[in-house]
Amino acid sequence: MGCQGGSCDSKKNQSLENHPCFSPQGHGKTGRIHLPVAPGCNISCGYCVRKFDCANESRPGVTSRVINPEQALWRVEKALSGPLGDALAVVGIAGPGEPLANPHTYETLRLVKEKYPHMMLCVSSNGLLLSEKVEELKEIGISHITVTLNSLRAETGEQIYPYVFWQGKKLTGQEGAGLLIEKQLQGIEEASKLGLLVKVNTVVIPGINDGQIEEIALKVKSLGAAVLNLMPLINQGIFADLEPPSVLEMTKHRHKVSAILPQIAHCRQCRADAIGLI
Repeated sequence: MGCQGGSCDSKKNQSLENHPCFSPQGHGKTGRIHLPVAPGCNISCGYCVRKFDCANESRPGVTSRVINPEQALWRVEKALSGPLGDALAVVGIAGPGEPLANPHTYETLRLVKEKYPHMMLCVSSNGLLLSEKVEELKEIGISHITVTLNSLRAETGEQIYPYVFWQGKKLTGQEGAGLLIEKQLQGIEEASKLGLLVKVNTVVIPGINDGQIEEIALKVKSLGAAVLNLMPLINQGIFADLEPPSVLEMTKHRHKVSAILPQIAHCRQCRADAIGLI
């Protein structure tokens, strides 16, 4: 049944405001927990270095340990009974690998939704499998999805992604990057059409994709994305010697595209096992 009297927009705005990673209104008020149940990945990002026993770094791709779905549910239970308590409203899976490529992601989300139906569920993805998994995510009860998309151009993508695993094959160069971009855009559009709130993360890589931010914003907005989160490069991996964008440069990028899509300036580029208020 369709919405009447702007009720769809009202519900969408409320969902955005209540999620701390989708809106400044949730910043410092709404708690979230990331469950590190997804170790495997199906692409290689040049800026990503995954670690499964890391306690001293705060960035995506790291966790103190990988856990199974039952342990993940226990973590949610402990968090609700701890200091965070009722402020915990969001359960997410953000790695340390690609959530949609790991069966434990779906099992974990089903367990959480069954026991805590009031919780908002979200997933962060590279988007390669999103179009084929989005119906299942919707059925489980996922309300928010984040897709990291760093370029619309295959010639740029091949500089960012050394390889992509697709249907048992390792694709490199523009072939791999082009396929990834195609799947990312398709997934964003299909998720939006199904009513999921879509946030696009873009890692700003100086000299690589920093001149393409506006075209990314315009494209993903046309596909239904609700938010764009620009994140500064963490210089590691193949970009270890590249200087990250400065705070001033990031501010300029966000200001330039803020008229196209809302921006998230408070993102802390969290760990795969993060918990608490942002």
